[in-house]
Amino acid sequence: MKEETIEIQKELFNQKKSALQKYSDIVIGKPGLWNLIKYELIMMLASWVPGALGLVLRMKLYPKLLGKVGRNVTFGQNVVLRHPHKITIGDNVVIDDNVVLDAKGQDNRGISIGNGVFIGRNTIFNCKNGDIILEDNVNIGFNSQIFSASLVKLGKNALIAAYCYFVGGTHRFDRLDVSPLEQPRLSKGIIAKENIWLGTHVQVLDGSIIGRDVIVGAAAVVNSEIPDYAIAVGIPAKVVRNRKTDQEQARVTIESQIINEKAATK
Repeated sequence: MKEETIEIQKELFNQKKSALQKYSDIVIGKPGLWNLIKYELIMMLASWVPGALGLVLRMKLYPKLLGKVGRNVTFGQNVVLRHPHKITIGDNVVIDDNVVLDAKGQDNRGISIGNGVFIGRNTIFNCKNGDIILEDNVNIGFNSQIFSASLVKLGKNALIAAYCYFVGGTHRFDRLDVSPLEQPRLSKGIIAKENIWLGTHVQVLDGSIIGRDVIVGAAAVVNSEIPDYAIAVGIPAKVVRNRKTDQEQARVTIESQIINEKAATK
């Protein structure tokens, strides 16, 4: 369990800092005038440019801002980068239009994207001093969001449909004298193992663990642990079948049919 007291509004309206300092803290995340100038120039020259020219400009210029970028990485138009030095990207990755990669935090590692990943348009990765890790071949549909106040990790070959939401943190609400906004933020994190498939509009709440080869039906809300190979549906998500058991039962049924057919021919 990670607990932090974060008062975002007070930081945003801190009168001791200039508007430029606050902008740099939120967007750049590194001190120094040159870091600010470099970021502004690259985004101004490349982020909005349409067509093939824009793709080439972003492919050449964005690695100068990011922590690490592999080969054959495609950035769409209007991709938002915050604390870009804490974003690492593997090979053969596609980041579609209007994606937000926000690695913001004081002592977090940020966003790590593996090889062969696809991130659909309008998707938001939002770190609040947490980390987001996507292993190889993750596919995320459009208009999804991952919020992390500690750790959200998606295993290899995860298939995430459109409009999914990973809520990797919450607020205390036990005090009545102040609002939940002013109370400490809590986070247990979210772990999703390899080969999962989440249907559209699935919400995964803080503290959830999704086992390997799990399928979660559309619009379900995951709020606990789902075991390996399960099929889960509903609000909250409940296991209704087991893929491994289904496969074993199907094998036994086929073997029984073969034995019966052979017996019938004798």
